[in-house]
Amino acid sequence: MRFIDLFAGIGGFHLGMEQAGHECAGWVEWDKFARKSYQAIHDVKGVWNASDIRTVRSTEIPRADCWCFGFPCQDISVAGKQKGFTAGKRSSLFFTVTGLIRDLEEKDRPSYLLIENVKNLLSINGGFDFLKLQIELDEIGYDVEWDVLDSAQVVPQHRERVFIVGHLRGRSTRKVFPIIKGNQEVDSRPDTTNTLTTRYGEAQGTGSYLVESKPSQVRQIGNTMNTDYFGGNPQPGRVYDPEGISPTLSTMQGGGQEPKIMLEDRGPFASQNQSKWRIRKITPLEAWRLQGFPDWAFTRAQEAGLSDSQLYKQAGNSVTVPVIKAIAEIMELT
Repeated sequence: MRFIDLFAGIGGFHLGMEQAGHECAGWVEWDKFARKSYQAIHDVKGVWNASDIRTVRSTEIPRADCWCFGFPCQDISVAGKQKGFTAGKRSSLFFTVTGLIRDLEEKDRPSYLLIENVKNLLSINGGFDFLKLQIELDEIGYDVEWDVLDSAQVVPQHRERVFIVGHLRGRSTRKVFPIIKGNQEVDSRPDTTNTLTTRYGEAQGTGSYLVESKPSQVRQIGNTMNTDYFGGNPQPGRVYDPEGISPTLSTMQGGGQEPKIMLEDRGPFASQNQSKWRIRKITPLEAWRLQGFPDWAFTRAQEAGLSDSQLYKQAGNSVTVPVIKAIAEIMELT
């Protein structure tokens, strides 16, 4: 299938879709540093692109089978002011995308929409914002299904995100959720099950995992010696076991907010100093690895002149590549 990559960032959607055998037909990203990384990582020479979704006309966009987008979450995230995606200026860009689809003739509309955002989208404003999202997609002709997936099932990072798949009515698209491994349905999580019904058959949102085995817990090392999951943004001062799962990466931009890990100090003076351990923050490369990017992608971005601050920010803003690949491998026109 051909796909359009909107709010593209550094191309987490692009890489995951491409790894599943799909082809990029165009991309849109406004941040100049993210555009620099995107162009360094991906083969986009001659591929249609734009910098501002607000100035794009529907007639400009190449025809594609799927539009992928993780619209800005600052107005939805628990770390933000939570104005909601209809009132917030940035998250309301969702309606800019649906407006472009409204302007297309039905034959030119994408068969699939693949949408990602923070889990709080399901509950902000008492769930009414998520209902408005479903109504909007229904009005432009899409049946929807959704699921909450945790990146910890495929990478060592605890990152829960809601993934929404829109199916254009009348097209032969394949149902995506729950994600199945082999002949077995993967672990269901009743804590994320919602009861909202959709036109696409039964109620979705079963919260299934991507693999059968459950991740080891995040181990926080410090005065409390706790062992627990830590969702949301990492807090300054928390130190984590390198054998555990990282907390959710944020757009920390290298400002001292990066998760820190404790390592055994095997230097020549370790025993003399009566100090067996040392603490360091994760590197930009490790942040990209936690999002499932191959080292060559990081190297290309770094060699394009991106600062460590920007590389940290870009990792925190990205989707997790193997999660996108797992979804994209199921998507097909039947």
